[in-house]
Amino acid sequence: MSEETNQSQPTSIADLAPKMKLEGVIRRVELYGAFVDLGLERDGLIHISQLSDRHVDRVSDVVSEGDRVTVWVTRVDPEQGRIALTMVKPPDVTWKELKVGQVYTGKVVRIERYGVFVDIGAERPGLLHSREMGGRVFGSPAELFHMGDEIDVRILSLDRSKKRIDLTMEEFAEATIEEDEDEEELPTPFEMAFRKARHAEVRRHGKHSGARGDKQRSEQDDILSRTLQQHG
Repeated sequence: MSEETNQSQPTSIADLAPKMKLEGVIRRVELYGAFVDLGLERDGLIHISQLSDRHVDRVSDVVSEGDRVTVWVTRVDPEQGRIALTMVKPPDVTWKELKVGQVYTGKVVRIERYGVFVDIGAERPGLLHSREMGGRVFGSPAELFHMGDEIDVRILSLDRSKKRIDLTMEEFAEATIEEDEDEEELPTPFEMAFRKARHAEVRRHGKHSGARGDKQRSEQDDILSRTLQQHG
């Protein structure tokens, strides 16, 4: 291995941790997997099931002795000197790390009539069902989301046996609504009276046109505005 690789990689099994990305060279190929020279005191093992995300009949169909490979640590036992590796890039979040209530920023990867699937970095995308979209009224989820949209979601429930993740964005939608309501100032009684009077004048003079009608409406607006300022 190159000098640059040696400098960037761990120098001992004790330095290894799950999900750590490493570079190595295939030292030996067996029926059940391949051993990888990582430049450490022990070689790591890629089981045949971890050579690809597809089914592999023979190890030699994927790797050969001397091949340089990129691997990730799945398990490490410093006391026994065992290092389990995979050539399949692991998800950012494993099933063991997922918990109900966790919040993630995910990306919309599929849109269906009943909801959207959101990639939160787990092994599988989670389902954001239509009923968990903050109570918004719409005909189809496609009216709210597009492929690639990034949204904040919270894990609602988990089914580890079926590897299903249910998501919600209820609390985020509610927070947005509350912010909008706080920012919008409620009209004062005089402002409401002004709007009502203005609406009545528009209806009364709506049929009139020309400079005379415009001048009359402008004068009335000015009177109402001054009244509003005096009582605001």
